[in-house]
Amino acid sequence: MLRVKAGEVDRMGLLFERYHRKLFQFLYHMLGRAEASEDLVQTVFYRMLKYRHTYTGEGEFRSWMYHLARNVLADHLKQNRHASRHHDVAPLAETIPGGPRADERLQQEQEVATLHRALARLSADHREVLLLSRFQELKYAEIARVLDVSEGAVKVRVHRAMHELKAMYLKIEN
Repeated sequence: MLRVKAGEVDRMGLLFERYHRKLFQFLYHMLGRAEASEDLVQTVFYRMLKYRHTYTGEGEFRSWMYHLARNVLADHLKQNRHASRHHDVAPLAETIPGGPRADERLQQEQEVATLHRALARLSADHREVLLLSRFQELKYAEIARVLDVSEGAVKVRVHRAMHELKAMYLKIEN
């Protein structure tokens, strides 16, 4: 990103190749709609290019990227307050590992679908912190920079979110 900031704009393609899938997953799980999430990924990369002068190089690039993604998502949600929230089924299939036996695969698909339904029912704050920590594999220090809170606050949020996710999963399962 420092090279992009310095004027090597063609390096943006490399950043896109490295991070667009992770960004899509994050936005999809926050929003629940694949098509809108794809559009938001494009918007995030546009803003990276537009606001490249604000990137300082301090901390992780991913922290800065997810901070921009949160802003893009917040803007989208404000503009589309009344849009219904639903989850597309197709992107879920891409996250399910294939198994050799049909019954095992069906069981895995059901468990993953239940997990995604439980995740979708969490509060936005809890869903966001779990997506960043568990799905995007950001360290607590990075998440703290993204959310602009202390690392201790992130640990508490993750703990509470996991507790809520477990309760929601069990509720759906039964």
